[in-house]
Amino acid sequence: MGSRAADGAASERPRDGDVSEALGEESRRFTREQLFTLAATASINFCSMICYSILGPFFPSEAERKGTSNTIVGLIFGCFALFNFLSSLILGNYLTHIGAKFMFVAGMFVSGCVTILFGMLDKVPSGPMFIGFCFLVRAIDAIGFAAAMTASFSILAKAFPTNIATVLGSLEIFTGLGLVLGPPLGGFLYQSFGYEVPFITLGCIVLVFVPMNMCILPKYDSIPSKESFWKLILLPKVLVLCLTIFSLSACLGFLDPTMSLFILKKFKLPAGYVGLVFLGLALSYSLSSPLLGLVSDKLPYIRKWLLIAGGSLTALSFFMLGPAPVLHIESQLWMFVLVLILIGFSLGMSAIPVFPEILQCAYENGFEEGLSLLGLVSGLFNAVWSLGAFAGPILGGFLNEKLGFEWAAAIQGGWALLSGLATGIFYIIEATRKSSSLQNPPGNDEERTHLMGSET
Repeated sequence: MGSRAADGAASERPRDGDVSEALGEESRRFTREQLFTLAATASINFCSMICYSILGPFFPSEAERKGTSNTIVGLIFGCFALFNFLSSLILGNYLTHIGAKFMFVAGMFVSGCVTILFGMLDKVPSGPMFIGFCFLVRAIDAIGFAAAMTASFSILAKAFPTNIATVLGSLEIFTGLGLVLGPPLGGFLYQSFGYEVPFITLGCIVLVFVPMNMCILPKYDSIPSKESFWKLILLPKVLVLCLTIFSLSACLGFLDPTMSLFILKKFKLPAGYVGLVFLGLALSYSLSSPLLGLVSDKLPYIRKWLLIAGGSLTALSFFMLGPAPVLHIESQLWMFVLVLILIGFSLGMSAIPVFPEILQCAYENGFEEGLSLLGLVSGLFNAVWSLGAFAGPILGGFLNEKLGFEWAAAIQGGWALLSGLATGIFYIIEATRKSSSLQNPPGNDEERTHLMGSET
């Protein structure tokens, strides 16, 4: 009974070999609902990233002007990630109870309002009050962001079950566009109009998308499932993939409180130009993601190689970002931008295949298909990503103060190296087990045991 049910569930899911054929059919004709879903999720990808990345070029220096240490700035960035982590765990579990569409729209509304509030923080007196309000506003923003992104991943996986990696990769263009436009736009508005205008402008842009998404986003319903986060996260393969997510997020989070200060001091660039340096990472990530998503869907067996190579290349790139003092290479602006381009590409290599790999692992271990499972997976992805985004800025801010940016970046790359090695070791063990099970089928062992028993 159990094996027959599992076979039936497996037959309902798209096999890896059918992915390219289904992809070709779906890419030629999207339904109206799918097009509306793409438009809505593209808007949240763009808005969330432009609001997130706007802080990079000027907030660390503004916080320093308010008497806030680099470590505290890292904690402010990390606060967002910590509350995002907690919110994602809770909201992913209750997605089907709350409703994916409501969670998506409500999260976007909260994020837009809080972005405007963040622009008022320069009116707050320096010292503990400023720091406290920074933590409070970032925490509320994190809850809204977690709601919108958890619902977004689930809706996409429900609308595009056969080519989720391709769709996620394509939508990363809008993530990259937000990352590209955020720093230079934020730097320009800050230089021209002061601290408040960047946040008020972008907060209003987010709020404009809220009524639009209320109208166009289809409603997806699902039956609540009894599956839990713990059953999913305790799967060995999922644990390894979570380490990959954590390492990528920690590496990116490290750059938030440290990179702009390093650029200002090392290359003596004005705040408006600092944002342009961020373009190297954002552009390479957004342009390479659609191709990596397509490869991941058409050739599922290559995902493991993307994960291993992506982790190794990320580690090498962070070692060269300073560069590490042990290399005795003087940092140059052109080399710094080139390394950021490599980081953007290597992050895409690891980030894009992770979501479909976790989904495939869940299906192989008997999880039921549906929006409930997608809520668990998307909540887990966002939670672990947020945990890395919490650790990255805090550790980065501390190391930057104690050792300087060059050594801090090299040490931070160790997360990516660790995840690449862990992924490689896991897939080697998995391949060894599969080959040994093919050489020694269970039936042969049973027959051998039966014969030995009859001889005695």
